[in-house]
Amino acid sequence: MEDYTKFIAVAEKAADMSRLTLDQHRKNYLYGNFDFETKADASPVTEIDQKVERQLREMIQQHCPDHGILGEEYGAEAIQSEFVWVIDPIDGTRQFITGVPVYGTLIALCHHGVPVLGVIDIPSVAERWIGVKGKQTTLNGRPVSTRVCKQLSEALMSSSNTEPVLSEHRKGYEKLIEATKFRVYGAACYAYACLATGKIDVSVDSGGMREVDYCALVPVIEGAGGVITDWDGKPLTIHSGTTVVAAGDADLHAQALAILQYWHKVENRK
Repeated sequence: MEDYTKFIAVAEKAADMSRLTLDQHRKNYLYGNFDFETKADASPVTEIDQKVERQLREMIQQHCPDHGILGEEYGAEAIQSEFVWVIDPIDGTRQFITGVPVYGTLIALCHHGVPVLGVIDIPSVAERWIGVKGKQTTLNGRPVSTRVCKQLSEALMSSSNTEPVLSEHRKGYEKLIEATKFRVYGAACYAYACLATGKIDVSVDSGGMREVDYCALVPVIEGAGGVITDWDGKPLTIHSGTTVVAAGDADLHAQALAILQYWHKVENRK
């Protein structure tokens, strides 16, 4: 098996730099507002998103010049390479510009398109999850695990944003909400990180996700004992679509997937 741990130092160094930049800008604007623009996909972007991504790209290119890079703000570079870094400088830009401190930096490394290393860094609380294929996930250097929850009726569910849920997925999404015990919304990547530490049982998103949002989540959640796929139950890769369903254990994931898939089929028959 390939030793992906040799790339952890690069990922951590990049995350350190991102955290430093985001912390400094947050302090600078503690009593003011962030200026932002609206991108073609209707999502917001700040000069901080762009600055952090440029820094991340420069560092990765310095240490791994033969690797490709795919980023939220500046697109793909050498995307056909054996190794490709997938980065989101600020996952949760809406939260960032409104001062809600649950945004994070996502750094993933994909090998032949498959996520094998993931970093979720939440600068405002100095928490960092690291997942590597075949290894136990850590939070600030300590091993973490998902919790066992066998029934949706006892599960705490998270979802990043209800607005972009695709129309053909809406009924299944609503039925899953009904089936779970409690819900929490708007925590972006932080919710998926909390799933890896057993605080959340199932996380679901549709429509608003892309590879820069979920590639880093895969090694983190799988390394903590969880399961994460798209809504068809297929593994998430650099080439996947816009849906994600993650759970702390396989039984719960199967239950969530059954609801989502059943109602998707019902809606498609209309």
